[in-house]
Amino acid sequence: MTASRTPGDVLRETRQRDSREKRAAVRAVIDDMLRRDEPITFAAVAKAAGVSRWLVYADGVRDHIDTARRQQATRRRREKTNGSTASAASLQTDLAFTREENTRLRAEVGKLRDALRRQLGQQLGQASSADLAERIKELTTENQRLITRLEEHAAENARLLGELAEAEDDLAATRLSLRQMIRAQNAESDS
Repeated sequence: MTASRTPGDVLRETRQRDSREKRAAVRAVIDDMLRRDEPITFAAVAKAAGVSRWLVYADGVRDHIDTARRQQATRRRREKTNGSTASAASLQTDLAFTREENTRLRAEVGKLRDALRRQLGQQLGQASSADLAERIKELTTENQRLITRLEEHAAENARLLGELAEAEDDLAATRLSLRQMIRAQNAESDS
């Protein structure tokens, strides 16, 4: 026979379960940060795990973070001594090369833009004024046709709005008449 649980027992069990889940989330975030080689800080772990900062400083959790930070520091020292990370001078050289490449590419883009402008200018210059006049005439005719259609649709819209207003008036009159007939009939049946 099992003893019945009190509300305090239920609350305690719920808090313990939440604590275990949050601590597991923190450990998972730390492992993920180690795998992606992201800098592990207490604030970053708390934010990524979606927990409060006090939890990451709690016993057991703090130890896990400290161990991960030591692993990261050891790995970085080992990579630096093995030469698997770039030195400051190497990074400066890469930056200088990148800047030179960027300058060269900007100059090339400028030259290509100028060439494109010249080519478009030549194409426009080759179009005869007769062709342009014909195109303007076509566009003017199409514009006039569209204006005429717009006016026709506006007139049709006004006519339909008038019919709608008239139908609404008829409906209101019919409702009023029906109410009067119902009242009259009710008055006859009451007498």
